Amino acid sequence: MSIQVREARETDTGEIFAIRTSMAENHLSIEQLAEMGITQEAIAAMIAQGPCLWVAEIDRVPVGFSMVRDETGCVFGLFVRADHEGLGVGRLLLERAEHHLFAKFDEIWLETEIGSRAFTFYERAGWIPVEKRDRGLMKFVKVRSVAGGL
Repeated sequence: MSIQVREARETDTGEIFAIRTSMAENHLSIEQLAEMGITQEAIAAMIAQGPCLWVAEIDRVPVGFSMVRDETGCVFGLFVRADHEGLGVGRLLLERAEHHLFAKFDEIWLETEIGSRAFTFYERAGWIPVEKRDRGLMKFVKVRSVAGGL
């Protein structure tokens, strides 16, 4: 089994939303996402503007995605289908997002729910929890490694 990570295409938006709405933890419906301004049209427009979203595929089937906000240095989202967790998909997607953001920022950030599996995932990936936020969220930061040459 080989995991391929590639830049998202506008035609991926349906699969991206199918993955996002399939989450048991941190679940949001299509309607809830739309209330937040996250629609297929909005995501397609972001993809068209340049690299900001990556799709992981196994046997050419999308199984996860990661997304960044270039203007703020934020890993905005990372989601993997439940039946593909534990295979390294999330790690590869996070590495792609980090690499992209560290080309522009010395420090990057994200938010996730306190006590969630994602919370533990980010800690294991070297992210540092720094600030409790509203709605049970924790802000994490990661600083670019000088030794890593980024």
